[in-house]
Amino acid sequence: MVKSAPLSGSKSRASPKSRSKTADQILDLAEMLIQTRGYTAFSYQDIADAMGIRKASIHYHFPSKTDLGVSVIERYSKRFGAALDDIAADDSTPSMIMLDHYIEPYIRFSKTPDQVCLSGALAGEILALPEDMRRWVDRFFEWHQTWLARILKRGVERGEFVLTAPPEKMARFLFGALQGALLVKRTTGDTAQMRDVIAVMKAQLQPGSQAPA
Repeated sequence: MVKSAPLSGSKSRASPKSRSKTADQILDLAEMLIQTRGYTAFSYQDIADAMGIRKASIHYHFPSKTDLGVSVIERYSKRFGAALDDIAADDSTPSMIMLDHYIEPYIRFSKTPDQVCLSGALAGEILALPEDMRRWVDRFFEWHQTWLARILKRGVERGEFVLTAPPEKMARFLFGALQGALLVKRTTGDTAQMRDVIAVMKAQLQPGSQAPA
């Protein structure tokens, strides 16, 4: 896992404050295409056709596909990160409610025909990604597992959770289970996949609880 590599990228990449409406629409579409097809399975032509613009217009905002890919995952990671910071900010919120907020996007993705977590989709083709994108995927995974470990430790300290492993290891287990459930659901179409994983997860964390049959 990359620990200290800078999240560098092209200097021509537009900053969030300077992005135009067109650039944001390009990012929205690219994000959806990665989540449903994969990074290597779409082209600038796909975006141009969907938006009714010329490829030159896309290159104006994102000179290369690497620039586009890094901008997509950077925006996604920061958006997700800001949401998790907000969740953890209220010390009066029960730890399980915090986890429920974290799990909600996974549930939402599982209700779609083929959409998965952006970083999970990118992890499946990590060897084909540019180095800058690999760093962002690695940072996303590391940050989320750190956040989960923090919430799990908090739950133990407040008497809300019982862990069968240290918080850091349990966080890896929960993160892997949620990401894996999305991929299995997309493959099989079994909408119970995510529901069952979450039920067992909660039963393991809460003292005296039992997962539904």
